[in-house]
Amino acid sequence: MPLSKGKGGEERRLKQLLDAHERWRARDCLNLLASENLSSPTVQRYLASDLSRRYTLPLDQMLHGEKVDNGYAGTRYTDQVEELASRATGRLLHGKFASVRPLSGHVASMCVLAPLLPKGARYLAVQPVDGGYDGYAPGYLPAVLGHEVLPLPLHGPTHRLDVEEVSELLHRDRPQALVLGQSFVLFPYPLKEVAKIAHEVGALVLYDASHVMGLIMGGTFQDPLGEGADVVFGSTHKSLFGPQGGLFATDREDLFQQIDAALTWRILDNAHWNRIAGLAQALLETERVGAPYASRVVENSKALAKALDQEEVPVIGKDEGYTESHQVHLDGEELKRKFGVAPPGFARRLEAQNLIIDLVGRLGTAEATRLGLKPKDMPKVARLIKESGLDRKDVRREIAAFRHRYRGMAFL
Repeated sequence: MPLSKGKGGEERRLKQLLDAHERWRARDCLNLLASENLSSPTVQRYLASDLSRRYTLPLDQMLHGEKVDNGYAGTRYTDQVEELASRATGRLLHGKFASVRPLSGHVASMCVLAPLLPKGARYLAVQPVDGGYDGYAPGYLPAVLGHEVLPLPLHGPTHRLDVEEVSELLHRDRPQALVLGQSFVLFPYPLKEVAKIAHEVGALVLYDASHVMGLIMGGTFQDPLGEGADVVFGSTHKSLFGPQGGLFATDREDLFQQIDAALTWRILDNAHWNRIAGLAQALLETERVGAPYASRVVENSKALAKALDQEEVPVIGKDEGYTESHQVHLDGEELKRKFGVAPPGFARRLEAQNLIIDLVGRLGTAEATRLGLKPKDMPKVARLIKESGLDRKDVRREIAAFRHRYRGMAFL
C-alpha cells in the first residue's frame, strides 16, 4: 500500500488496534488453529524483559590477539540463559547437542539443510499435495539453497507413509537426505524402519517436528532421535507452548558442529534473547507438565473429531481412530459435496462467530487444552462448529459465555 506521513492520531489508532485484538482473540474467541498456542504469564513477562533490547555475538576467534567467545561485553547472564534453554531442549528431545538460536521453524530448516547438504544435493520431502510444508516445495527452500527436492509420496486421506515405497525410492534415487515432517499430520511415521533403510544408502534422516514438537517433548507422539533421526528441528509455538521461534537437536557431534559453524554471520546474527528466555521457561514448564499436557491434547483431538463426526461435520480418519496428534482434519471434498461450502468458506463462517480454524480445513486442540478444555467439552465445541458453519446460526453469545468460563490457564 502507498505510504504516507505519520499523523498525530496514529499512536492512538495503534493502541486501539492492539486493544481490540486483545479483546477479540484473547478473550472472546475460541481458537482452534493448529499452528498457535498459549504461552504462560511467566513466558510473556520474559518476552518483555530487558533482554528484548540486548545483543550478543557468539564468536570463537581471535580479536587483537586475544581469544574471545562473544563479540560483546555485558552478556554474563544472557549466555547462561541460552545454555539453560539449550540443555532443556536436549533433555526433552533426548539429544546430546542442541541450539535455540533459530528465529523460526523455517529458519531452523535452513540452519540444518544449508550446512549439511551441499549445493546440488538431492533430498526426499513430503510435498504440499500430500500435506507437506510448502517451504520444501520446488521454488522455495530448495531453490534458495541450491538443492533438488524429490517428492516423498504419502497415501490416503490420513497421509500415510509406505515403507516399501520409501525403500524403493531411496535405493533408486540415492538422495543425500530424507526430510520428514508435515503441515497436515495426524499420525506418527514408521520411523525406525525408514531410518534404517535411509542409513543403509547413506542418507541423513532430518525430522521437521514443527507441528508436533510439544507432543514429542511430552512423550506422546514419537521419539525422533531415539527412533533413528539424525537431526530433529522445528518451531516452538504450535503444540509446544513457547513463543514463536525455532530450535534443533542431534546426538551427533559432527553434525552439530557443521550446523553450529554455519550460524553466526551466515544464517543468523542476533538471536533475540528475550525470546530465548521465554522459550527456556516454556521448556522447563514442559519438563514439569509436558506429559499430561500432551496426553490431554491427543485425547481432546480424538474427542473433537468423534463429536464432529456425530454432528455430521465431515472429518477424516474415522476408521483409523481419527488422529494421534493435536490436529483434526475436515473432509473438504465431502464438506463441499454435501453442504456446498469449501473449507475456506466454512472457516469464514466460523470466524464470524468467533471460532477460529484454518482456511484449509485443519483444526487444532493445543490452545484449547492449555485453556483447560477436556474431552467432555468437545461435544459442545463440535455443536457450536456445526451450528456456526453448517446451520448459519448466530451463536456468538453462547461462544462468548463458553469462552469466558476458561479465563485461566492449565498445565502451568
